[in-house]
Amino acid sequence: MKRFDIIDGMRGYFLVFMVLNHLIFAGGYFLVKINHNQLAFVEDAQGFVFLSGLLIGMVYAKKMLRNGYEAGRTAIYTRAFELYRYAMGIILAVLVAQMILPGAYTTWFNWLGYTNFDDPLRLAAIATFFFQPTFMDILPQYIVYMLFAPMLVKLVLDGKWHYVIAGSLMLWMAAQLGLQQVVTTPINEMIKGADDQGIRASFNLFGWQIVFYSALVLGALTSAGKIEWKKILSPENTFIPKACLVLVLFFLPLRIITAHEMMPAHMIGKFASMEIRADFGPVYLLNFAAMSLLVTWLLIAGPKHKAEWVRRVAGALTWVFSIRYLQLLGRHSLYVYVWHVAIVYFVYYFDGRTPELDELTKTAIALVAIALLSIPALWREREKLFGTAAEPASVKVQAPKKPNAPQQMVIR
Repeated sequence: MKRFDIIDGMRGYFLVFMVLNHLIFAGGYFLVKINHNQLAFVEDAQGFVFLSGLLIGMVYAKKMLRNGYEAGRTAIYTRAFELYRYAMGIILAVLVAQMILPGAYTTWFNWLGYTNFDDPLRLAAIATFFFQPTFMDILPQYIVYMLFAPMLVKLVLDGKWHYVIAGSLMLWMAAQLGLQQVVTTPINEMIKGADDQGIRASFNLFGWQIVFYSALVLGALTSAGKIEWKKILSPENTFIPKACLVLVLFFLPLRIITAHEMMPAHMIGKFASMEIRADFGPVYLLNFAAMSLLVTWLLIAGPKHKAEWVRRVAGALTWVFSIRYLQLLGRHSLYVYVWHVAIVYFVYYFDGRTPELDELTKTAIALVAIALLSIPALWREREKLFGTAAEPASVKVQAPKKPNAPQQMVIR
């Protein structure tokens, strides 16, 4: 199956900045400030979840169209169970490391709480995703969303995508009103441990699902041939990029003000109620929608626009997302994400066991961490990079392949 190279590059881009944001050093470090989230209410997690939903829609809608609903559903659930094993595996690895490494329990307490193998209730809460250790929360929500993906993809293919969007909007609004607390409050009390932590999650599933499922709808419609992006996002149709640019510029000063804590006290309360990251509040929703649509227009229509500066901006974006290292990471993004958790935990442990590091050392560690992200991706492509195993003998004599024939890649 043909790879979506630009999408892979974007996923790799988000992974790189995700690891930079997740590296925690005493006193902070400068490199984390060089980030798009300093200029907009748009973060790596949003882009990562959106692109994951988009690919689920594109890939599995095509499977359903070709092989039927049952085949598509089985493929999605098989994938979800595989990711569940990885999610549980990284948690078990961290808990084992906590037992072995001196002082790890104290160092990681803020991230793990009183989590160990002697507490079956906490382990059950982790296994059911009610308790999510720090930086291990994107994968669980992705798995939960995949459980409902087959039914929603089928609805889109049946022409009922309007109902999917309407339902997603209702759940998002429920998150803004805190209606999920009707269920989560008693569960929180039921599973609360000795550290007074019950439900622990960075993302409200009701709020963030709109990122995943809106992308799923777009992906499924694209695979079904019901959206012609080149007509909608054409160089002549400049209303869309202009409207998006206005929204992006509207949020720009607000983000700078809030990032540097310059907002007047009498405005903070009202603004903060609309800017709750955990619920994916209206500020995040509008800013992300505007930014993602603007970038998409630039990638599709920008290269053919009559204005040279627009073509240059489009060319710069295309160049960034065409970097082979980013595309390598993006092709195996979920495995790289799991691996990045291990890197982040180790760096935090190392920083907690040493005197405060200087800025140069922190930057060097961050760059090494970015390089180490590629390990699972390189491992998964080892046969392509270092040669394949000998093929089994065949009755038929086949003509030798051309020396540099491109290999067929599979969506992962």
